[in-house]
Amino acid sequence: MSDNVNHPSHYDSVVKGVECIDVTEQFNFNRGNAIKYIWRAGHKDKSKEIEDLRKAAWYINREIERLSRERKESNVDWGIS
Repeated sequence: MSDNVNHPSHYDSVVKGVECIDVTEQFNFNRGNAIKYIWRAGHKDKSKEIEDLRKAAWYINREIERLSRERKESNVDWGIS
């Protein structure tokens, strides 16, 4: 029986024995959320697979913007455009 609160099946069906939260907690908020949406895409609700991938891309873009701002503020040229 699936426990939709503590152990949702769409978060442990990708890699058997590994729950998504155990992986995402190792990253910052934006990266962790991107991983979460990639992980569950097509598993939680097949009709929302593309939406989940778009959400992942949104968090990735947000992280890129955060890093870009941070690096510009430190006056370091990292060669990122």
